[in-house]
Amino acid sequence: MPLPDLRLAILVLLPLSLGVTTLPAAALTAEQVDGARFEDQKRQPGKGLDPFIVKAQVLLSRRSISPGQIDGRDGDNLRKAVAQFRRQEGLGEGDKIDRQTWQRLGGEEAQSIVTEYRLSQKDASYRFARRIPSDYAKQARMKRLSYLGPAEMLGERFHMSPELLKELNPGKDFDEADTAIAVVSPERSLEKGSAKRIEIVKSTGMVLVLGDADRILASYPATIGSADMPSPAGDHTIERVVRNPDYTYNPEKNFQQGRNTEILRLPPGPNGPVGTVWIALSQPTFGIHGTPEPSKVSKTNSHGCVRLTNWDAEELAELARPGVPVRFLD
Repeated sequence: MPLPDLRLAILVLLPLSLGVTTLPAAALTAEQVDGARFEDQKRQPGKGLDPFIVKAQVLLSRRSISPGQIDGRDGDNLRKAVAQFRRQEGLGEGDKIDRQTWQRLGGEEAQSIVTEYRLSQKDASYRFARRIPSDYAKQARMKRLSYLGPAEMLGERFHMSPELLKELNPGKDFDEADTAIAVVSPERSLEKGSAKRIEIVKSTGMVLVLGDADRILASYPATIGSADMPSPAGDHTIERVVRNPDYTYNPEKNFQQGRNTEILRLPPGPNGPVGTVWIALSQPTFGIHGTPEPSKVSKTNSHGCVRLTNWDAEELAELARPGVPVRFLD
């Protein structure tokens, strides 16, 4: 019997061993997201972003039940939002999307989950930061703590992860005016100043906004203090709302950041420590605010304050006014 041709064997086996024959996952399309049905969930677990989850996250967001960053991935913030939706709709306890939950969300009938947006001249001319140093002393020397790039800026505007934005727009750079891009449409419509009280629930990591007759207007996943620096307890009120805030770092009142021992004023910007909104509480140094890292909301600790995504903090700033009571619950 002739020996096998080893050169042929190597040519056949080598690509498999190096993984070069693996094809890249197909980009997520608007049609996949808009057309996602209950039966479609988990058909390809672990393979790229899930169009069913994107659609569910958008539908929850439209109810002002925030899933945090819309990223097409299952996670704690999505489950918190599902559990809150089920409670509000009288669907019982649980954090999974069953058929009844999907129907009540309008999942089968919902349209225009993904829509078109054209970049404006203002978008194209935005002055991005080259980098944001982690050291506060270096941040204090900057003029503004701006976005680092268009994917971050546009992602925040539409509550999306930069990864999802890029997945829906393969090959686009987002830097030229009048470029048409695909974005999700998580629009919300709430009456300004309609909040009557706010509940911050430490056990669930949620902020609840209540209106007349204790009707829940909105809910947001939140980072609420830490074991070392817990958030306040009991009852407080909103003292003031500051948009586009700067940030004063005082190691004697706040916390120790790196080797900084002096009081520092950090400039405003979405990548500042408190993001785009600061909602001061009646207890000094504590507040509700945005964040430069929306993907980490409710997944990391804070220095005693309540941290939301920038867009959720901005919505809360529209709903609440100075004097609105805020209660911390265990």
